[in-house]
Amino acid sequence: MAMKKPATPFAGTAAQEEQLTRYIHEVKDKSGALMVVLQTAQEIYGYLPFEVQTIIAREMGIPLEKIYGVVTFYSQFSLNPKGKNQISVCMGTACYVKGAGEILKSLCDKLAIKPGEVTEDGLFSINDCRCIGACGLAPVIMVNEDVYGRLPTSGAEMDKELDKIIEKYRA
Repeated sequence: MAMKKPATPFAGTAAQEEQLTRYIHEVKDKSGALMVVLQTAQEIYGYLPFEVQTIIAREMGIPLEKIYGVVTFYSQFSLNPKGKNQISVCMGTACYVKGAGEILKSLCDKLAIKPGEVTEDGLFSINDCRCIGACGLAPVIMVNEDVYGRLPTSGAEMDKELDKIIEKYRA
């Protein structure tokens, strides 16, 4: 499977690469090192693009295919950069049946991105998630740690509410 090129170009620095390489050399011979290296790399870069996976493969002596397999298997890892403000649209059963799909579509249209992508200015990323745990407030979205529930799911009322939420985080 070919890796999809992200909309945002990789912007890693020499300092980040040095930090990651130094960490790899400290832990690479320990049991379970790959997972902690991947977690640390994601902390350093914010995500695990092809370029970072290549550094890890080279420094640990592990095939790139194995690195990619682990990164894509575990949901804690991201192949795409995250926006400063991360929007999660709950698609759990309660939210889904109350129209969360329309909210997701509208947010994607307003931000001109698809789930898993980040806006060109780096302010927003959006994804759908299984359950936020606020079923009584369905439909629900989260922006960073802020929960917004009982959202309208159509028409001008939905547009107005979503615009208000987006503008709060643009400010």
